Amino acid sequence: MPGGPDARRTQILDGLLRLAGRRGLHTASMRTVAAEAGVSLRLVQYYFETKEKLLVAGLEHLAARMPGRLAARLAAAGDREDPRAVVEAVLAEALPTDEESRVFHLVYTSYAVLSATDPVLAAQPFLRAPDEMERFLTGLLETARHAGRLPAASDPAAEAVLLLAVSAGLGTSVLLGQRTSGEAMNVFHYHLDRLFPEPAG
Repeated sequence: MPGGPDARRTQILDGLLRLAGRRGLHTASMRTVAAEAGVSLRLVQYYFETKEKLLVAGLEHLAARMPGRLAARLAAAGDREDPRAVVEAVLAEALPTDEESRVFHLVYTSYAVLSATDPVLAAQPFLRAPDEMERFLTGLLETARHAGRLPAASDPAAEAVLLLAVSAGLGTSVLLGQRTSGEAMNVFHYHLDRLFPEPAG
């Protein structure tokens, strides 16, 4: 097999995420992941020893993709000094808009659900990402309020919670086919228009 140990390990983890995105994380076993990755069961066992270690490694592999995806989204937003543009970019990243992001959000959600009964997964730092994002959005909105972009009576912490709740709900509705990503973005725009009112005059 071409490539060194890192390449083979990545091949296995990519197989895990593809399998989880297509059939659900609950279908992942050492054997099914080996088949999906096109490697032997023995090789999967060599690199990960147990299914639990494989799942944790898969979560870490998934987490490693997030900073790059968000950075690309922020770069595409253009004006990184505009708090509304940054908030919109963060919210847009929460939507499954293409196959890669659909798999990402589906698998992340699967891990989150599984962590409710698996203490090892629950302890993984990546599953605390919503807490970090809440702090990030709160700080961004506080800065925007001080700059006069948000009404003085706004509560940045509460608004951050609302944004993430709306984001999670819309992301799930897109995954389930209840609405399109474009329709979800229209809801975001409606909410952001109220959160960031145009200056009078």
